[in-house]
Amino acid sequence: MGRKSKIAAVVLSISVLLGGCSLGKNDIVFTTGLSANEVFKIEHEKVSLAEAKVYLCNYQNLYGNVYGIDLWEQQYQTDDLEQYVKDVTLSEMTRVICMDQLAEQKEITLSKEEKTNLKLAAKEYYESLNEEEKSYMDVSEATIEKLYENYALASKVYTSLTTGVNEEVSDDEARVMEAQQIYVKDQNRAGEVASRLANGEDFRTVAADYNEAAQIDITFGRDEMPKEVEDIAFNLNDDEISGSIATEDGYYFIKCINKFNQELTDANKVKIVKKREKEAFNDEYDAFVADLSSSLNEKVWDELELKTDGTITTNSFFEVLDKYYQLEE
Repeated sequence: MGRKSKIAAVVLSISVLLGGCSLGKNDIVFTTGLSANEVFKIEHEKVSLAEAKVYLCNYQNLYGNVYGIDLWEQQYQTDDLEQYVKDVTLSEMTRVICMDQLAEQKEITLSKEEKTNLKLAAKEYYESLNEEEKSYMDVSEATIEKLYENYALASKVYTSLTTGVNEEVSDDEARVMEAQQIYVKDQNRAGEVASRLANGEDFRTVAADYNEAAQIDITFGRDEMPKEVEDIAFNLNDDEISGSIATEDGYYFIKCINKFNQELTDANKVKIVKKREKEAFNDEYDAFVADLSSSLNEKVWDELELKTDGTITTNSFFEVLDKYYQLEE
């Protein structure tokens, strides 16, 4: 994965972890009680149109270009893409503001050195903008610096709340195996499969004739297959084939190719730790935001249009931030 792809994945970490456009259990309240240059307010913190446009411009270029293809230029479902970019922007910015207020409650702050680095980041990013971008965003270097401080502080809150999460994951808990499968819904077809396998026919050949799942070759870990399948599959040795495994949805036959894939297991350990961190963070975050008051300037937000004529090309906002302040991956 290239650096920009990695940065794109990182910048969405907060919104992906928390999901949706809501504050805890409460949806954002839509209202017109904000000024024409304000997008939304959460408690005492307001976000300006200029701040939102910085996110919008970067997201439209990060997600509007896939494998070198400019989706805006190709007119590829641009209405849906524009709505997606706006949704991601609103989701991300509301999370950052909420997390900054959580930081205030917990007295988590940025150090003098961190602020100095973020000031340098703001200068570098602002100077990278062309005149068309500066005009469209109506943004200053000070605004960029504020956005960087907000995002860095949110990242610091996440790190603080997830510090202490148990990072020990056993091989057995994270184990990922390689296998081949045959899945059929009908009991009679399952009987035919069992008969052919019992006669010594090649598993893949039988699978080609009967398998109703999307794939024959699969990899899976704990809690990724029906429990009945997992209980039997994880006790198979390499090249061993199970009998018919009945589940609520049908019948499975599993051939173990590699009962322990070390590389995939190690990667799964990272996923498991990230899941634990998400759960630990969400517990505290949800409790904090449940009673926050919020409002969105629906008229301003709905009327805001992305500028996709090729003059707005900036996509390095988060990449520059990561250069001066290491984002959590």
